Amino acid sequence: MAADTQGRGPKRANGARETELLDLLQKAGTALTPGEVAERLGGELTYSSVVTILTRMHTKGLLTRTPRGRAYAYAPVTDDAGFAARRMRTVLEERPDREAVLARFADTLSDTDADLLRHLLGPEQDTDR
Repeated sequence: MAADTQGRGPKRANGARETELLDLLQKAGTALTPGEVAERLGGELTYSSVVTILTRMHTKGLLTRTPRGRAYAYAPVTDDAGFAARRMRTVLEERPDREAVLARFADTLSDTDADLLRHLLGPEQDTDR
């Protein structure tokens, strides 16, 4: 990757930066201000770039924010598994034939995953009972 014109490291797509910041916030275990995020990135992004990305992520519903001093502190709304589940639900909701999508998904599950899904859906779905 080429360095950006400001010498702050390689350019990345916005989605990659969001993923990077989300990972950083999840690992932090506590809400962080943009200044704290920028510091943990080691100067890789400017403060204003961090604010822009965090604000965009908050608008998308990926982060919560609470006032802390003159800034906001940001935290993920869920963990990694929760975000994966949200993506799966979004894909399902975008398709007109939910039954077909779910049936195709179920057909691709391993026996172990199918058993786990039956267990998670409840005892009435568990064929071992």
